[in-house]
Amino acid sequence: MTMLRASVVLAAGGTGGHVFPADALAEALLARGHGLALITDRCGADYGGTLAKIDSYRISAAGLGGGLVGLTRGVIALGRGLFQARRILKRLSPVAVVGFGGYPSAPTMAAAWRAGIPTLIHEQNAVLGRANRLLAGRISRIATSFATVAGIGPADTNKVVRTGNPVRAAITALRDDAYQPPANDGDFRLLVTGGSQGATAIGQIVPRAVAALPESLRRRITVAQQCRAEDIDDARATYLDAGVRVDVASFFDDIAERLGAAHLVIGRAGASTIAELACAGRPAILVPYPHATDDHQTANARALEEMGGAWRIDQADLTVETLSARLAELLGASETLARAAQAARAFDRGDAANLLADAVEALIADNRQTDEDAA
Repeated sequence: MTMLRASVVLAAGGTGGHVFPADALAEALLARGHGLALITDRCGADYGGTLAKIDSYRISAAGLGGGLVGLTRGVIALGRGLFQARRILKRLSPVAVVGFGGYPSAPTMAAAWRAGIPTLIHEQNAVLGRANRLLAGRISRIATSFATVAGIGPADTNKVVRTGNPVRAAITALRDDAYQPPANDGDFRLLVTGGSQGATAIGQIVPRAVAALPESLRRRITVAQQCRAEDIDDARATYLDAGVRVDVASFFDDIAERLGAAHLVIGRAGASTIAELACAGRPAILVPYPHATDDHQTANARALEEMGGAWRIDQADLTVETLSARLAELLGASETLARAAQAARAFDRGDAANLLADAVEALIADNRQTDEDAA
């Protein structure tokens, strides 16, 4: 690949929550004429999208869990990854390196810091991830999705720029679609998304909570629910027995259209979910995944809840009775839903991919000016 105006290295891998913002930034930087390269792990090397169009380099990386044996293997893998990243960066001579959290990015960001290359990390959640926390004191800039991020120390707050978290193009298109609240006695469209982890609780409890509503409310509801394949038949039967119109699947390829049509969303509180709800301006009941690292989903949900854009129910409190009561309340509260939708939209930062690209270019420009002043 021929490097263009600038050589920027992206460091990302692991889960889609880390990889997608890197892909969105890559698209924005390519459109501005920057030459790019990706340093990733085994999982990220198989990713498509815009990242598949740029040079990719694979390094070793692993988490540090799983007892003494897992810790030892993780340390060895990260040490090997650091050595590999140093060689790659020496060959590429980038003007900036951008990391997206997760252990695959840690060796590259550490190598960039040691080489004196300007660095930026992007944090998707309301709690600084473990890898980003290890690096924050050495990194040049920290781009955040939330206004307040736990784990950023006082000495590093001057590095922070809030860019938001990029969302898919199909979701971005919803930004101009105004929320249409349901009439208090009209049709009510409910979208249920379980998330990629721990979706069984939502998949099993939501259908039963809807079925527990009075018949006068059930006949108003149309449900579109994503759930695990093993829960589909039971969920569908529960809805149909209750006389509720339903479409149940393990995956919807038209999720943006369904989100745009929804009057209310029930789902987890991952960073991407929060960003998509904010972009679309849709109210939600959020059930944070209780085993997320550092309980970051609870922090994510709390941030949107405090803005007035969502209602949080911790999984320990998620019962048929509590959820059914909340749904009954909202089915008769059109104005409340409209206010929540407005608050969710106010949480949106706008075009996060280009705001993130602006932050990268500002980092490059500041470093260039520093070099000129030193000369």
